[in-house]
Order: sequence, then C-alpha cells, then structure tokens
Amino acid sequence: MNTVIKKADEKMTKSVGHLETEFSEVRAGRANPSVLDKVKVDYYGSPTPVNQLASVSITEARTLTIQPWDKTLLKAIEKAIQVSDIGINPQNDGTVIRMVFPPLTEERRKEIVKEIAKMGEETKVAVRSIRREAMDKIKTMKKNGEITEDDLKHGEKKIQDKTDSHIKTIDSMTEKKQKQIMEI
Repeated sequence: MNTVIKKADEKMTKSVGHLETEFSEVRAGRANPSVLDKVKVDYYGSPTPVNQLASVSITEARTLTIQPWDKTLLKAIEKAIQVSDIGINPQNDGTVIRMVFPPLTEERRKEIVKEIAKMGEETKVAVRSIRREAMDKIKTMKKNGEITEDDLKHGEKKIQDKTDSHIKTIDSMTEKKQKQIMEI
C-alpha cells in the first residue's frame, strides 16, 4: 500500500513540476530566457536548443540578448525564432540577436491570467485523477484481502492529504503567477 501512495505522490509532484515549467514559459512582458526553451535550431542536421548554441542573457528588463558561440549560426537562430510561436521579431546586429519584449496591454494581461487559471485547473484535474487511481488500487487491495479495513482508511486519508497538499501548492502557484502578470 505504501508503494501505491508513494507512486501517487511522485506523479502529483511531477504534475506540479510540469505546471511550473508551463508557467515559466508564459510570456509576461518581461524578458525570460525560458521562452526559448522550445526553439530548436538546425545545427549540422540536428535540432538543437538555442541555449546549447549561444549565451542567453537578460540585458534590460524587457530585452533578451542571444550571443552565439559560433557567429555563423546568427541567421539560423534568427530564423528559428521567427518561425517559432514566440511572437517577437528578433533583431540581428551581426554579432548578437536582441529580442525586445513589448509591454503587455491590459486586455492581453487579462487573457494571460485566464490562461494561467486554465493551466492551474487542468493540473488540479490531473492530480485528482491520480488520487482516484490510487484510491482504486488500495480498494482493490482490500477486496483481494491484501490489506485490512483500517489500512484502507489510513491509506485513503494519506492519499487525500497528499492531494490536498498538492492542490494547495497549485492554487498558490497560480495565484502568484496571476499577480505577477497583473503587476507588470
């Protein structure tokens, strides 16, 4: 039974970690190197992440600077950013690429806040689904005579406690990210 609870907790933790990654990729009007995480550049025939080909740094609050280690990659990096869904046009000056993030409009901020709430809700649904699976497993264990009624109740309580803890974390992460977007 403990392995069921442990596996459920690990899956819930992964779901929360995934949400954290998604939140870091939300374009919030300020420069954030993680917006380039999904951008791949064709480097000698293999798609390679930008951060493995260049130094990515924040030079000002809304400016991201990309300095490739190999200057011949400037055009390839620029093209990869243009075809990505980032929505920012890179500026190539021959040595570095600059990405200037425009300030967000009030309307766009509200849209992003809604997207964040949706991401948080989807993650809570995933966590509850993991809870349901774990509960079903320990009920099956009880039915098969592997655990007692007391063990079942104890296991259900532990799973519910873990679920509540993760839901609380998701809520606080969502609220924090929404506040961050509205303050920009």
